[in-house]
Amino acid sequence: MRLSRKDSFQRLYETAEAQQGFFTTKQAKTAGFAENTHPYHVQAGNWIREHRGIYRLSHFPQTDHPDLAIWSLWSRNRNEETEGVYSHQTALSLHELSDVNPAKLHMTVPPQFRRNSEIPGILVLHHGIVLPQDIQTAQGFQFTRPLRTITDVVEAGTVERAFLRHAVRQAFDRGLLKRSDLRKADLSEPVKKLFEEVLRRVV
Repeated sequence: MRLSRKDSFQRLYETAEAQQGFFTTKQAKTAGFAENTHPYHVQAGNWIREHRGIYRLSHFPQTDHPDLAIWSLWSRNRNEETEGVYSHQTALSLHELSDVNPAKLHMTVPPQFRRNSEIPGILVLHHGIVLPQDIQTAQGFQFTRPLRTITDVVEAGTVERAFLRHAVRQAFDRGLLKRSDLRKADLSEPVKKLFEEVLRRVV
């Protein structure tokens, strides 16, 4: 059934609203916009082309993390499933743990993740499996939960120890982590040592 122009705009808006105003070429087509009409909507000022195959509704309000929504959409596979999960220093920043302020966006993608085009320079990709229980969802993107985030940065060895100790203390102080979480988790030795080091100092 062919949708009316009004229905197509409504469906596209509903899709984009959950993604900070962004959408993919495939999502636009699903909403009822034939691909040969996409250049028109860009030229008319209805859409803004942000990256290959990714657009933004021009009148959608500005949001806090537009870049996270854009590159999350970029990580989608052919079935329109998001494969990238923000992690490591980026997730630390999202949780407001420590003063780490990464210049690039760290994203964990599945081991088999591949792209024919060049990886955007803003991204640092880590290949690995992130289990559903280790993922939090925000508007238009996913990121790792505190325990998985701290585990990742410890094992990567790219964040100074002082920052990591501060992140762990903050996580416990704010209730983002509990001792029971550690007992249930299968932690590597370096991660266990960090937690033991910090918790020994907690009165």
